[in-house]
Amino acid sequence: MDSYRWNWQVFWNTVDYGGEQYYQWLVSGLLLTIATSLLAWCLALSLGILLGVCRTTPLKWGCWIGDIYVEVFRNIPLIVQMFLWFFVLPEILPPSWGNWLKTGLPLPEFYTAVFSLAFFTAARIAEQVKAGIMSIPLGQKSAGLAMGFTLLQVYRYILLPCVLRIMIPPLTSEFINIFKNSSVALTIGLLELMAKGQQVNEYTFQGMEVFSVVTLLYIGIALVINAIMAGIEERVKIPGYLEGR
Repeated sequence: MDSYRWNWQVFWNTVDYGGEQYYQWLVSGLLLTIATSLLAWCLALSLGILLGVCRTTPLKWGCWIGDIYVEVFRNIPLIVQMFLWFFVLPEILPPSWGNWLKTGLPLPEFYTAVFSLAFFTAARIAEQVKAGIMSIPLGQKSAGLAMGFTLLQVYRYILLPCVLRIMIPPLTSEFINIFKNSSVALTIGLLELMAKGQQVNEYTFQGMEVFSVVTLLYIGIALVINAIMAGIEERVKIPGYLEGR
C-alpha cells in the first residue's frame, strides 16, 4: 500500500467558481467563528454574572429564576438547544414572527448560534459566579452593610470586583470552550471554520491536510486566549489573596 502523499499546495488552488482560493474559505470561516464566539461570550458573561448574583441574594424569586435557568440550560445538550431555537421556535411563534425569524432576519443561523452559545455558556458562568461569591468570607459582606452600603452597592463595590479576579482561570476555560462549541453551529448551516473545512475537503478530497490546518487554527485560538487571560490575571490579581498559586 502506497504511503499517503501530503499536498499542502491545495489551499492555493483556485475554486472552480468565484475565483477564490481554498485558503480564503478557511479564513472566512475563521473570521465567522471569531465573530460568533466573541459576541456570544459578551452576552454569556453579562447574563451569567447577573444570574450568579441573583442566586446568592436574599430574594427568593431571584434564586428560583437563577436555579431554574441553570438546571435547564446546563443539562440540555448544546446541539439540541440550537435545533430548538432554529427549527422549533419559528414554528410555535405567531406566523408573522416565525416568518421573520426564518426569512426576514439576515443570517438567521448566525444569530441562532450566538444566542444558543450565549444561553448555554451563561448557565455555566452563573454556577461559577455563585461559587466565587460563596467563597468570599461573609465578613466582607457584613462589613459593607455595616458601613451603610446597600446590598447592590456591596455587590458592585466589594464582592464582584474580588470574585471576577479569582474567577479568571475558570472563565478562561469557558472562553476557550465557546470557540470550540461554535463548531456545533455547522449543523444549522452556519459556515464557520469547521463547516468551511468540510467544504474544502469535499471539493479537494485532501481531508488530512484540511483538518490538520483546522485543528491548528483551533489550537492557535486557544493559545491566544490563554495568553490574553493570563496577562489579565497577572494585572488584576489581588496580592496575597491566593498564596497557593
